[in-house]
Amino acid sequence: MPAGHGLRSRTRDLFSRGFRKKGYIPLTTYLRTYKVGDYVDVKVNGAIHKGMPHKFYHGRTGQVWNVTKRAIGVEINKQVGNRIIRKRIHVRVEHVQPSRCTEEFKLRKIQNDKLKAEAKARGEVISTKRQPEGPKPGFMVEGATLETVTPIPYDVVNDLKGGY
Repeated sequence: MPAGHGLRSRTRDLFSRGFRKKGYIPLTTYLRTYKVGDYVDVKVNGAIHKGMPHKFYHGRTGQVWNVTKRAIGVEINKQVGNRIIRKRIHVRVEHVQPSRCTEEFKLRKIQNDKLKAEAKARGEVISTKRQPEGPKPGFMVEGATLETVTPIPYDVVNDLKGGY
C-alpha cells in the first residue's frame, strides 16, 4: 500500500506528547495572557485536536496579530518556492507557548540603559554597540627545544627474519 498524504500524515512522533508529560494539561496554559505583537512558538499538543495547526507550523516562531476567546492569531513566515509568504493562522492556546527569542535582546537593552546612566553620571559618552571579538594577541614561545625527527630506514631482510 502506498503512503497516505492526509492532513496528519507522518506525525506519529511529531505530535506525540513528551516523556512524563502525558495526561492533564497544566492550568498555566489557559491562564497565560497573550498580547498583540508577542512572539510565540507553535508547539502542537497532540491531546487537543481542536484548533490544531498543520504540521508545517509545528516548531515555528511567529508574532501574535489577533487574540480571540480561545485562540490566538499567529503570523508565521513560510517559504514557498523562491519567496517568503507571511501566513496568518488561528491556533488554540494549547498549541502555543511564549517564545524566548527576544529574551537576550531585552536583557541587553536593560544592561545598556544601566551602562548609559552610569556614563551620564560620570559625564562621558560610551558606545553600547556589540563589537566583534578580535584576533587573539600574539606571544613568543620560550624554552622550547627543537627536535628533528627522522624516519628509520626500512630493512626488508630483517623484517622477513622476524624483526630487529
